[in-house]
Amino acid sequence: MSSDPRRTTNPLFSDNKLKLGIFATNVSNGCAITTAPEALELNWPNTLSLAELADRHGYEAMVPVARWKGFGGESNFNGTNFETYTWAAGLAQATKQIGVLTTSHVPTVHPVMAAKQAATVDHISNGRFALNVVCGWFRPELEMFGASMMEHDDRYDYAAEWVEIVKMLWTREDEFDFEGKFLRVNKGFSMPKPIQKPFPPLMNAGASGKGQHFAAKYADMAFIHIDPSDLEKTKAHVAAYRNLAREEYGRDIQIWIGSPVVQRETRKEAQDYVNYYVVEKGDDVACDNMLAIQNIEMHKMMPERAEKMRFGAKMGWGGYPLVGTADDIVAGLEKLSAIGIDGVLLRWVDYWDGLRRWQKDVMPRLEQAGLRIAGGRAL
Repeated sequence: MSSDPRRTTNPLFSDNKLKLGIFATNVSNGCAITTAPEALELNWPNTLSLAELADRHGYEAMVPVARWKGFGGESNFNGTNFETYTWAAGLAQATKQIGVLTTSHVPTVHPVMAAKQAATVDHISNGRFALNVVCGWFRPELEMFGASMMEHDDRYDYAAEWVEIVKMLWTREDEFDFEGKFLRVNKGFSMPKPIQKPFPPLMNAGASGKGQHFAAKYADMAFIHIDPSDLEKTKAHVAAYRNLAREEYGRDIQIWIGSPVVQRETRKEAQDYVNYYVVEKGDDVACDNMLAIQNIEMHKMMPERAEKMRFGAKMGWGGYPLVGTADDIVAGLEKLSAIGIDGVLLRWVDYWDGLRRWQKDVMPRLEQAGLRIAGGRAL
């Protein structure tokens, strides 16, 4: 059981051994780089109905993607997108128990504005808010704001100053000055303070050595990318991440991953559907554009490895695939929990179909396996 005082309001600190979140319902296509017609069409009724459904089913979190423009191709993947602070405010008002997150590219939002917006959403949600901090990697988006792409380590140094300012605005009762390498605040102050004390939880997906130190120092949830074919390697990575947080910074953190899900009555049906939306309907142009922007040099890879990376990206932005029957999916989640994963951000091609199948067949099995509390969550 978590001893964190925020557990009284925020489901991210619930007693469920394996926590579940829904990812990317604020962007067109979600995470599937496909032209399949059932892929997510972005409008407010759609994103709202998905949040209400996840709320009723007891999920811990709704997590958005911070996106400002798409990746081209026939789908213009993620090209239609909702801004994440106002998105979170809308969902906070419309839901009752699920956690709502904002994903914030720190170079695009001043920390004084971010702290005020975050505190506002925390009040709207009655303490169910969390902030996913992203240092910024999508150069065309940053250029829209007139911001230059910083060197890798500088991005994290900038983000550290940004977080320190936000935390002071959330906790300090007096005015303060801040003079950093990147940011300056003169007589900073913000009221009201967030409901959650000492402040709302943070999430970060630091992958490099510098990024892992940033997440270990500041984040309550570290989002990691894993090799689905080598869970022993992932187990060691998870243990090392936790040790870093505890030994270097005296903190405990949760470890989360992402998973594209295809659930069907038989394994063959599930595999056939994956082939349909990834191979037959996959948007290769958008996929390659996205990989190129991340400076992934596909032409230098062995063809087999490059195609494997493309396949994973089109399937759902990588992650640990959960494909097959309900029993197959639960077996996969049991493996993830056994290696130390605390939470999984789920994404489907058709979110409504996926959520309904999951609720009917997977959630009861997770309760039977002891990964979820029967009948909901305990705070």
